[in-house]
Amino acid sequence: MDESRQSPSGAGAVLRELAPPPALCGFLLLLALIFAASYGVGDSAGPVAPGMHGTGSSSGDGTDGGGGGDDMGDMGNMRGGDH
Repeated sequence: MDESRQSPSGAGAVLRELAPPPALCGFLLLLALIFAASYGVGDSAGPVAPGMHGTGSSSGDGTDGGGGGDDMGDMGNMRGGDH
């Protein structure tokens, strides 16, 4: 009555052995759905700070839409060579 269980051989067994666990697949699917939903809500809400512009778009009034690296805003002269 002692029958030993033999694992099935073939390509199907190899694929089942290499496949990730179903819990991991479910977690990754849930993570992707949450990311897609949050991205959609954020995209529909728009910018959250006044004066923010989209990246790489031109508004037509001579200013570029992005926040350029040369823009110092109201920080004044930060070089301060007079100590």
